[in-house]
Amino acid sequence: MTRTSTRFEPGSAKSSQQPQRFEPNASRNRIFGAWWDFFLVRLIFATACTAAGFHFHPFGLRPNVGAGVGLLFSFAVILFEIRLQRASMRRLIGAVVGAIVGLLAALLLNQVLAHTTIPEGSRSFLGVGVLLVMMYIGLVLGATKGDMLNLQAFGGVFGSERSSRRVSKVLDTSVIIDGRIADVCEAHFLEGTLVIPRFVLRELQLVADSADSLKRQRGRRGLEVLQRIQKMPHLEVEITEEDFAQIPDVDMKLIELARRYDGTIVTNDYNLNKVATLQGIEVLNVNQLANALKPVVLPGESMRVFILREGKEYNQGVAYLDDGTMVVVDNAKKVINKTVDITVTSVHQTTAGKMIFGRLDERSEHAPRSAAVAPESPVASAASASAAAASASSGGRPGFVTESPRAESSPRSATDVSAERTARPLMPGPTRD
Repeated sequence: MTRTSTRFEPGSAKSSQQPQRFEPNASRNRIFGAWWDFFLVRLIFATACTAAGFHFHPFGLRPNVGAGVGLLFSFAVILFEIRLQRASMRRLIGAVVGAIVGLLAALLLNQVLAHTTIPEGSRSFLGVGVLLVMMYIGLVLGATKGDMLNLQAFGGVFGSERSSRRVSKVLDTSVIIDGRIADVCEAHFLEGTLVIPRFVLRELQLVADSADSLKRQRGRRGLEVLQRIQKMPHLEVEITEEDFAQIPDVDMKLIELARRYDGTIVTNDYNLNKVATLQGIEVLNVNQLANALKPVVLPGESMRVFILREGKEYNQGVAYLDDGTMVVVDNAKKVINKTVDITVTSVHQTTAGKMIFGRLDERSEHAPRSAAVAPESPVASAASASAAAASASSGGRPGFVTESPRAESSPRSATDVSAERTARPLMPGPTRD
């Protein structure tokens, strides 16, 4: 398996006309001296094995062939050491204990074989074979069952060791384009190594190069999200070259990669979530996290919402919370495009999300009425009516108001007297000869 540490270079961002590229680099925030020390120690070990094979030429081999055998042996040991670095403390302890138990069992079996009448050559072969088989079985079974060990029982000696089973997290294309994964990582809810498969990166770059403007924008946003995640110091972003050419489906490739890394898939794809769960792969779904973080609303609580549009039912209004939760308000059609207080009546959880039903708060309903302009007094209304009637009877002469005709039999009320006093010329009228 080839794992390449990657880095996003800030200068690799192109103009708005060209999509950004994800360029792998040789290392990411690693101390060069530490890598050089490992390389130097491995080189010395390989040289020593080669020199020992050349000098001792085991099995009667020629010196040159013995040197080659020693070099191959050193490479095998180095590869085994690199593989052990990825193992957790639980598995290492389990493997060591299993190997010791297998060795003891092999020694007991060899003692039994020593008291048999089997020829010496065959008995030696059986003894070596039993030793190898028992050690192999003990090593494999101990490493497999090592995750069941409770390291806290050792008094905290291994308490700081973190299991590598959940360190590697494989990112899906959908969750990268979605963008919320960057906020989750920035809040330190994700840590460890984020593995980006090469086929996912290739799919993301194809989206960024698409002729469709919408797809091209989504692809660029995904590349920007990866660049943002790379700058977080508590995370390590790596590209793996594992492609699984025999598997055509991208989702199945992600599942197989997560199984090989013994890691977790991070996605917001519903179908991938279900398929991976059925196959025993752990999944972190960003949509499920968003639903879990939505505020809890209980019936009877009050909230302030902005009525955005009319609902499907009669006289309903629809509002939305900041997290996208739909709020259906009864008798809110008359307050569309207004911010009002409502009282929650019920909350329903559906497969698409949460829906809140409520009704207008009575105080909020009467507030607009009290804030309205006060109506005119009866005196002013009567005066305005008298003035309008006088203007109509005088032929619409500007600036002159005459008295309105009044029946002699009807008594004069205080309102009529006030209106009569009010009906005076607003400006001097024209003189008649």
